[in-house]
Amino acid sequence: MNALDGIRILDLSRVLAGPWCTQTLADLGADVVKVERPPGDHHPGGDDTRGWGPPFLRGRDGTDTAEAAYYLGANRNKRSITCDIATPDGQALIRELAAKADVFVENYKVGDMARYGLDHAALRKINPKLVYCSITGFGQTGPYKDRAGYDFAIQAMGGLMSVTGERDDAPGGGPQKVGVAVTDLFTGLYAVVAIQAALRHAERTGEGQHIDMALLDTQVAMLANLGANYLVRGREDGKVPGRAGNAHANIVPYQAFEVAPDAQGQAQYIILAVGNDGQFAKFCTVAGQPELARDARFAQNQNRVRHRDVLVPLLADILKTRGKADWLAALEAAKVPCGPINNLAEVFADEHVRSRDMVHTWSHPLADQVDLVASPLKLSGTPVRNDLPPPLLGQHTAEVLSDWLDCPPDRLAELQRSGAV
Repeated sequence: MNALDGIRILDLSRVLAGPWCTQTLADLGADVVKVERPPGDHHPGGDDTRGWGPPFLRGRDGTDTAEAAYYLGANRNKRSITCDIATPDGQALIRELAAKADVFVENYKVGDMARYGLDHAALRKINPKLVYCSITGFGQTGPYKDRAGYDFAIQAMGGLMSVTGERDDAPGGGPQKVGVAVTDLFTGLYAVVAIQAALRHAERTGEGQHIDMALLDTQVAMLANLGANYLVRGREDGKVPGRAGNAHANIVPYQAFEVAPDAQGQAQYIILAVGNDGQFAKFCTVAGQPELARDARFAQNQNRVRHRDVLVPLLADILKTRGKADWLAALEAAKVPCGPINNLAEVFADEHVRSRDMVHTWSHPLADQVDLVASPLKLSGTPVRNDLPPPLLGQHTAEVLSDWLDCPPDRLAELQRSGAV
């Protein structure tokens, strides 16, 4: 059994934050039915990310299929149906499915679901236990609620870009977004937590609830120690956290350093993540500079932070004296946290990543196989599911309507004729 066996989730979300949430719930065993738009005159149908490429999955004939890698990476373990919620028949069908669901997830603009009669207030009347999760850029209330919110804009508005990137006075300085859409991903995971909590409440009380998830709220929460730094002292002292490149605001040395170049003369780097004074002393011993750990300016982390402008250049010169492999071997032996800066080819070739089964291989209707990143969740008693994302738009429509609604073939045919599915 899986942890969420028996939980039915009606998923009207698309792109990333919502699908990331429902993918995780599906990994845990929930029956996630992904409701996608049927093809129309000006739309190919389905989640927008089905077409967000290249890259696309390469088919058996060596040419690109219509399956974008983006879509494949966010929709494991789901079943796909098509339904046009702009039609009365489509809206009625969603209401029937919602009556049988435990969870309803949507990421439409505020007010859109009410136009279709599919908002929380409407659906709770037919299913009081329903957990209804709305994911938007700015939430259901507040002066920005009607704005469209995208991860890039939220990273900027929520302060993340102000603390990401090199300092303005350093080469390449300036604000920088994170390389993946972390606000979407964090929002999806916070939504998973909220949904499971609401399901527990519904089990105890018979009452569902409306979950209001906002990307901007999540991004503000994600500021973590930097947000606390500002609120606890920065606001009082007039100090606003800024960009520090790869350095840490509260720990030194905790950043990337250049080491000796490789045999071809290419620049090489490692990261040091010295988290306490004992680790710093071990680093100094490995570096052949034990006196640095006895220096009153550097012996304790709080003083290393205060004197980082003196210490970091000293360490930078020391680290350039030896190569990457030499440093990593010596530091790992001394249990000083460190690591290489891997590109994605190196990540997926890493023996530890491979040993942890972080890549799964599936057969695919359009290709001999497809490799995708697996769920990181590892539960000893209720392992996660491992099914391919639904490769064909609407491929499970008949199956789901039969499973959930005992829909006979003649009704399915009528829904197809009307354009509802």
